[in-house]
Amino acid sequence: MASELRIGFIGAGIMGIPMAGNLMQAGFALRIYTRTRTKAEPLLKDGATWRDSPAELARDADVIISMVSDSPDVADVYLGTAGVCGSLRPGTLCIDMSTVSPDVARRVAAEIEKHGCAFLDAPVSGGKTGAEAGTLTIMVGGTSRDLDRARPVLTVLGKSIVHCGPVGHGQLTKLCNQILCGLNLLAVCEALVFARRAGLDPEILLQAVSTGAAASWALSNLGPRMIRRDFAPMFMIDLQQKDLRIALGMAQEQAVPLPGTALVSQLLAANQAAHEGRDGTQGLIKTLERLASLP
Repeated sequence: MASELRIGFIGAGIMGIPMAGNLMQAGFALRIYTRTRTKAEPLLKDGATWRDSPAELARDADVIISMVSDSPDVADVYLGTAGVCGSLRPGTLCIDMSTVSPDVARRVAAEIEKHGCAFLDAPVSGGKTGAEAGTLTIMVGGTSRDLDRARPVLTVLGKSIVHCGPVGHGQLTKLCNQILCGLNLLAVCEALVFARRAGLDPEILLQAVSTGAAASWALSNLGPRMIRRDFAPMFMIDLQQKDLRIALGMAQEQAVPLPGTALVSQLLAANQAAHEGRDGTQGLIKTLERLASLP
């Protein structure tokens, strides 16, 4: 089954490379395009086939997966002059796994459907480690029928695949996820900064609180990195800020107050002002430490 399904993969970033690699290990034939070809070299060495544009990639793909940075990137990949929609064959299934505006997801879906093809918005959670392990949580917007078609591919990438509703609802669910992640991240940073000032051993603190009511993914995965000063990105501050910008923009349109989310975004902006935007989100602790005058 896998060897018969031709997958076109667009994007070769922190998440895209391991996701595409897992699909190849599962036996899928992979065509790949990304704006910077050198980023795709590890996949090309393992047998992926290069395509010079999204349009070229779409000509012989049964399933197209995109994993790019922002809403304008998704719009360009599908709707641009050399975009996927210029070469779609009827029946192709397109799956965008980026985190973008729900409105962009719906606009892309509408154009794809004009070509007799199907679209799912399927953003993910789990970061680089989840992408590498194939254990991502995948939040899917689209029809049940199209999700059933996608399952043989998505089950290689994630351990939890949830149908959230029609197109756009995957992105809306992911925005809720990012609101939760942002506030959990801030809570971990505040606890560790308080612990340092109070003279606690941060390693013992994590041991004490990681299995109780305060336990969270952020505490278990990002707390240890904060302590050992490992700011390599599992997910970059710049990308978290992009997600929070989308969430806050939609909240403003709907008159929904998100005071905690706005605070997290402002604090992460301080990291960006300190040229730390490409750090992992655990770098937020540096802003809290500077506010507390901790070395």
